[in-house]
Amino acid sequence: MSGRPRRSVHFVPGGQERFLARALGSGADALVLDLEDAVLLADKASAREAVVRWLRERDFGAQERIVRINPLDSGLGVADLEATFAAGPDAYLIPKVRGFADLEELDVRLTALERSADRPERGIALIPIATETPEGLLSIREIAHAPRVAALTWGGEDLSAAIGARRNRNAAGEYLDVFRYARIATLLAAAAAGVDALDAVYVDFRDLDGLRRESEAAAEMGFAGKLTIHPEQIAVVNAAFTPSDEEVRAAEELLAAAARAGAGAFEHGGQMIDVPHLTRARKLLERAGKAS
Repeated sequence: MSGRPRRSVHFVPGGQERFLARALGSGADALVLDLEDAVLLADKASAREAVVRWLRERDFGAQERIVRINPLDSGLGVADLEATFAAGPDAYLIPKVRGFADLEELDVRLTALERSADRPERGIALIPIATETPEGLLSIREIAHAPRVAALTWGGEDLSAAIGARRNRNAAGEYLDVFRYARIATLLAAAAAGVDALDAVYVDFRDLDGLRRESEAAAEMGFAGKLTIHPEQIAVVNAAFTPSDEEVRAAEELLAAAARAGAGAFEHGGQMIDVPHLTRARKLLERAGKAS
């Protein structure tokens, strides 16, 4: 898993200064400077120039700086990569990934750029959106193990369009089966590859109660964070993915009890404790930024 938190990964439309101003210092762990869906085709070049300027001139503090490029097959993705690389983003968010080969191509291109700039190789991470195409969803395990991948996320909107679905949630707001499958597959593929799993955007940004429920469920399942599209979502998401003081204290007490008990199973708090319980406690402390 990543050494840096990615509880809230917040989208900022490329070229929209007012949105960037609000996002900086907003509490989001990472900002996605978006050159894809948030930018009209006629504005792609100017948005690219603005993002380069932001990366060079604005103070992001501790926020991770991620650029979402356009898809490789759009004719714009490579230009996005080449233009923004020199400005030094921390990572690229890759939309509409079809398979391992897409990420392998990006790794080759980035490695060439790093060598020409005399920078450490593979210093820039990739975060694939692995379920926006049917091919990507069916190849998600290989995608998670591709070079440079530091986190894996998913999305239901583009997948809906790709498969001809009328919607991705039912009337109660629950994901329909194929999208629930995509979400679970993302979590499992990320865990198998040892990278962060990031839950998809909650598009009804006015429904903070629904966002809270979905974020808490995602955190309980093992997601590291969630994508956000409105500033008011950030605090809700951060709270959901931050272990509470009570949870941290319980994990610390469990590990202390394990150290006293020595090897093997033991009783603690009325339960029999063994290796899976200890592993879960250590991971919770990692999420909380605590040494275990």
